[in-house]
Amino acid sequence: MMYTEIGKVLEVVGDDGDLIELKVQVGEQVEKAFHYQEWHQKKPAIGDFLLLNTTAVRLGLGTGGFHFVIHVLGPDRGGFHEVHTTAVSQQPGHMIKLRYTPLQRKMLAAEEEASPVHHLFHKHKQLQGLPVLIGELHSMLPVASSWFAHQSRMEKRPIPRLVYVMTDGGALPISFSSHVRQLKQSGWLHGTVTYGHAYGGDVEALNKYTALIAAKWVLEADAVIVCMGPGIAGTGTPYGHTGMEVGEIINAVRSLKGIPILMPRLSFADRRIRHQGLSHHTEGILQIAAMSPAVIPLSSIMNEEHKRTIQRQLEQWGIPEKHEIHWCEMSSEEIRSAIGLYPHSMKTMGRGLDDDPDFFSAVCAAAQYAWSLIHAPD
Repeated sequence: MMYTEIGKVLEVVGDDGDLIELKVQVGEQVEKAFHYQEWHQKKPAIGDFLLLNTTAVRLGLGTGGFHFVIHVLGPDRGGFHEVHTTAVSQQPGHMIKLRYTPLQRKMLAAEEEASPVHHLFHKHKQLQGLPVLIGELHSMLPVASSWFAHQSRMEKRPIPRLVYVMTDGGALPISFSSHVRQLKQSGWLHGTVTYGHAYGGDVEALNKYTALIAAKWVLEADAVIVCMGPGIAGTGTPYGHTGMEVGEIINAVRSLKGIPILMPRLSFADRRIRHQGLSHHTEGILQIAAMSPAVIPLSSIMNEEHKRTIQRQLEQWGIPEKHEIHWCEMSSEEIRSAIGLYPHSMKTMGRGLDDDPDFFSAVCAAAQYAWSLIHAPD
């Protein structure tokens, strides 16, 4: 998915301290390259050899259509004595992810004209009531999936065709997720879609709208889970965290005629006051980012004191006037049974089920609500 070649610096065309424009010789060609000083300790000099990302130029693309310096090898090629080219799949594809960086790579987007499923994006523009579970933490993915597997076993029904849509709010390569590997091996996860600058899913998409359409119409999902890859960035400020994307996804699902179901970030074990009860992240998502209504399932197993805290937060934030609150009946034994089906340790922020039962019950409640939609009478 990436071309890398050796080039030699012929001229330093411009240097603003952060970005250096170079004229380089690559093979028989004299071409333009860019060097980001923040990526390197050494500045390139005339006569230096460079390891270059030449992907976009070799593909003749406009987007990202320059060479970018991966590494300054120095005047002796740094041990590279032959032109070094990483093999690139000859399959079609002109979408560039990690654009304009030394690591940019080309992908075949499902929406592209060269894609065998391109026609589906003309034919289908709605989700037709598809249940879409939306959360801000990657740890919610195995919890919700385990609940689907549990319900399938208890009701003797097939496991729904569950599709995971990974955003670019956390890790970008989906291969970094051990949960995705395990869920696919278990047969609980039917397929994956990556969009934005996240990459490596079974299907690649440009944006959240086409990712959702791909989940429904390319992978034929019965239900979808959308959340970022491992790792969330936060600052302790009301809106300064990557979880704010959840509100945007709620809007997208609703506008495409799907059912947005929030997996709320809920905990009474987190030592940080701002994350106790419903997290302040959830407050910002529902108050500010989500302009469309979402369903917010909550579990009945919370003790009365915790329920009162949650209800007080919801009322203070004006959530019931904007979103639909749904209390799900379930037992602690059911949740423990569901989590127990997962073959590896399941934790969130370092806490397991015994440490933080309300987090797990809230995600299971959201999954149960989705399950009930899947199996609702026609």
